[in-house]
Amino acid sequence: MSVLTLLLPPNLQLTDEEFEQIIAANKDLRLELTQYGELVIMPPTGGETGRRNFDLLGQLWLWNSQNNLGKAFDSSTGFKLPNGATRSPDASWIRIERWNTLTPQQRKKFLPLCPDFAVELVSESDDVEDTRSKMQEYLANGLQLGWLINPQDQQVEIYRPNQTPEILQSPTSLSGEDVLPGFILNLQMIFA
Repeated sequence: MSVLTLLLPPNLQLTDEEFEQIIAANKDLRLELTQYGELVIMPPTGGETGRRNFDLLGQLWLWNSQNNLGKAFDSSTGFKLPNGATRSPDASWIRIERWNTLTPQQRKKFLPLCPDFAVELVSESDDVEDTRSKMQEYLANGLQLGWLINPQDQQVEIYRPNQTPEILQSPTSLSGEDVLPGFILNLQMIFA
């Protein structure tokens, strides 16, 4: 099953509350809203993608729990980007200083910011070009470091502000650089 994009009429702009109601009524689907008002429906992932994403999240959780430098999120977290899109990276993280600026009410809704760090893990149903466009959208909205991981090709694209994406073929690990100091993602299980 592939991603489905529904075009909403230009005069129909969903509010955050209406989008949340659609999500609540369709709990088995992952939904995103583009800056152009398109509703993106992503099917549940297959077993291999789910296993890989769990491994990625586990490594991020462990590093984050040991360092307490920010807050980490899974793919069910919506980020309301400055451009108006609501996106849900496969894994993401924000610095604690940014988290602390959010009110308790903001923390309960789609987070009104772009993550500092985001990962998109390409599944069999994903279009790589669409995923690259999402990474560019994150960068345009404030992302500091992003990884597009393509297990099928054992390739990683690293996204940084004001730079051309760096492409790595079959790396065994990735560094969180100065955004996630000391975080090293072991890719062996993800590429296995």
